[in-house]
Amino acid sequence: MSAAAVSTAGYLARRAAQKERVRILYRRALKETLNWAVHRHLFYQDASDLRERFEANKHVEDLDTIDRLIADAEASHNKWRHPDPYIVPWAPGGSKFTRNPAPPSGNTSVESCHAFKFSIVVFRYLIDCATSLMQIEIVYDYGKEDND
Repeated sequence: MSAAAVSTAGYLARRAAQKERVRILYRRALKETLNWAVHRHLFYQDASDLRERFEANKHVEDLDTIDRLIADAEASHNKWRHPDPYIVPWAPGGSKFTRNPAPPSGNTSVESCHAFKFSIVVFRYLIDCATSLMQIEIVYDYGKEDND
């Protein structure tokens, strides 16, 4: 294999790695923009500005300059990360994640199943009694929010 082929392969591998880093950085920055934008019309403007910042350096060819630009952009992204990012409620870390976990596995005998079913029936009865006393209606909505 000639030296030119090795240097070309190395160049192409480095460019591919840079393109992947830029793609990942853009996606992370775009998702982070959602945390800062309260309304969609604000997000669209911020996303457009972000795209313009990435497009401004689209035609840079020097590999060292590209690495420096990527490092600067990653540092800027880490500096401006939101302190309390939005997490989808049913995703890990969300407010609904494992709210109603499955019963623990282990003893699967018939007696334990009947005892578990009986405890659920008793629990539901107690909830019904408590709600009728408090005059509060409990709505069991195990799905997504209304605005999803």
